Amino acid sequence: MDDTTPERQLPHLLAAALAARSRAYAPYSNFAVGAALLDEHGRIHSGCNVENAAYPEGLCAEAMALGALVLAGGTRVRAALVAADSTQAVTPCGGCRQKLREFADDGVPVWSADAHAVVARHALGELLPASFGPDHLGPR
Repeated sequence: MDDTTPERQLPHLLAAALAARSRAYAPYSNFAVGAALLDEHGRIHSGCNVENAAYPEGLCAEAMALGALVLAGGTRVRAALVAADSTQAVTPCGGCRQKLREFADDGVPVWSADAHAVVARHALGELLPASFGPDHLGPR
């Protein structure tokens, strides 16, 4: 099995998301989130949430990780992991689901983790059914 498959990279995705979560700037909600994305080259890109006193101006961890992926030259998301300390599995918000859809297909795994371990797995298409994506706009 290829060492860059999402399943093989799961421990590394978890470690990267938890490390990013530890750097989150969440003074208002006290809800730190970390995200890690696996790109088409087998590289992992992470991000954390960054809140702002003007609440709508904050940035989600997934959006930060996507920015890191694009900056590094990545164009496809092969897997995503979101980590937050919650009693329920935390998945990307609606806006981040759409942002992920720009770079990922419906079958891409999206794992949820608490502060210690993976607690749930979904496909992006389950989280954002009947989504609108780049393929709707035709060839680029």
